Amino acid sequence: MKKYSLEEITDKYIGKSGTIERERFDFELRADVIGEIIKNARVEQNLTQEQLGKLIGVQKAQISKIENNAKDVRFSTILRVFEALKAQVNLSVKLPNHESVQIA
Repeated sequence: MKKYSLEEITDKYIGKSGTIERERFDFELRADVIGEIIKNARVEQNLTQEQLGKLIGVQKAQISKIENNAKDVRFSTILRVFEALKAQVNLSVKLPNHESVQIA
């Protein structure tokens, strides 16, 4: 029985790296991970979605949306959530033909 790597399976069923389909898949996967991180941090701090929403001035539904599908949420809102959770956020941006820039 032949074994396949995750990369091979993703290339076959989603698309090769660099294609629009693959970029969309990778983006959505990262958005899901951010939502999961936020949910875990909120639960660890014994906060309800409603309590976290009040801390940053949004409704409970917005927190639920972030935790379950962060791709349709403003980046500024996600940063406010992390700030309310007292999380340190580091962002690294690498553009083609440029050095990587770290934003803290």
